[in-house]
Amino acid sequence: MNVKPTLLLVGAGAMLASASPAYAQSAQPTTSSDAPRQFRAGAATSVITPRLGISINGHFNDRQARHIHDELHARCLVLDDGQTRLALVVCDSCMIPREVMDAAKALIQQRTGISSENVLISATHTHSAPTCAAVFQSEPDAEYQRFLAERIADGVQRAVNQVAPAKIGWGVGREPNQVFNRRWRMKPGTIPPNPLGGTNDLVRMNPPVESPDLVEPAGPTDPDVSVLAMQSREGRPVALLAVYSLHYVGAPGFDISADYFGAFCVRVGQLLGADRQDPPFVALLANGTSGDINNINFRQKRPPQKPYEQINLVADAVAREAQRVYEAMDFQDRVTLRVAQREITLGVRRPDPAELQRAEAILAGAAGRELRGAEEIYARETMLLKDYPAQVPVLIQTLRIGDLGLAAIPCEVFVEIGLEIKARSPFKPTFTVSLANGYNGYLPTPEHHKLGGYETWRARSSYLEVEAAPKIVDTILELFDRWR
Repeated sequence: MNVKPTLLLVGAGAMLASASPAYAQSAQPTTSSDAPRQFRAGAATSVITPRLGISINGHFNDRQARHIHDELHARCLVLDDGQTRLALVVCDSCMIPREVMDAAKALIQQRTGISSENVLISATHTHSAPTCAAVFQSEPDAEYQRFLAERIADGVQRAVNQVAPAKIGWGVGREPNQVFNRRWRMKPGTIPPNPLGGTNDLVRMNPPVESPDLVEPAGPTDPDVSVLAMQSREGRPVALLAVYSLHYVGAPGFDISADYFGAFCVRVGQLLGADRQDPPFVALLANGTSGDINNINFRQKRPPQKPYEQINLVADAVAREAQRVYEAMDFQDRVTLRVAQREITLGVRRPDPAELQRAEAILAGAAGRELRGAEEIYARETMLLKDYPAQVPVLIQTLRIGDLGLAAIPCEVFVEIGLEIKARSPFKPTFTVSLANGYNGYLPTPEHHKLGGYETWRARSSYLEVEAAPKIVDTILELFDRWR
């Protein structure tokens, strides 16, 4: 998602320019040997809860926050192998544009010396967080964007303060009961026209539960619970990063909440007996490849539940599997860290003259009132996309942590893409984090573009070229190959 820069972003860029390479280099650990030294790690959290009344992301129509159910955090982890220092940050946010993340990285480099290229920042995709990227009728608050960048940098700085000798381990478990593909093939003639005027969609996103028109899901799921964990030399839990491919669960529409991502972080700390430590244990749950995955079993209705009951149920199930993986890990005190990233250029699916004419006519009929219905909302998206450039830069990042590979993509990535990366990666295991280092909308495969459906409908939430996914996967594998 491209968001117009604010004064914050210009200022942060200036701060990055003013941080001399000598300063950034001097703050990095150095050694004359290629062999890794004693591994070190630190972790911290930073509160990013907004004021009430702020716009909430994740809906066609804008909503303003009326209640804060639980605090939002930037959860920060710093890893150091004696040669390379990395920072990983997971934010309780729906999506964060690259400009805001770049501003935070500039502040991190200025304050800690960690190179901006060595920082991975991602959003969880809770739909109960402040609007940071303009989507549909929700617009970002520039003051909150500035606050968010500052608080991310604060969190990393605090994690650096906690860096100490540590041990590291990783592993992969499975929790298949909480993930369902949300794109369905339906009986012929039962899929309505899409809001862009098309009648050739072959799948429907989120169809009615137990509908007699259901045929089959249009894709798989990924049940992996991928876990990276740190302990002190004495065996005290320091931090645990998990990756799970579930879009979100969902909180009441006017609440601020970290959704199941935040509830997981609380629960896994409890399960590890680490929820009352000093310094505090930090858990992070990043969104995997969940662009077409949610928590709804479309074959069977869910019994009535209280608010947040499902969030806590899912969080507990994933946390228990993460605990099981953690307790079976082999921890080591030497590990090699590497990072590589590349900015690639991808095409934009812009509207043609006939599509613009149709959108103008629809908006003329809605003049003077709030937009209602998907057709009017997508007409506005069409008009906004006409001013997009023909191509956009997209940042792809990869990390190596020992024999573990980690890929970071700034999109809502379809599960098929994550499964392909795991299968083709030279590193076993490989984790993929979505909504990382920016926001460039949904990333369906070319095959899913042919099927149509919500995630492919052209808007600021889905605008990359049809061949974007193969190009991104190829880039990730090329970056991984540097370390074979």
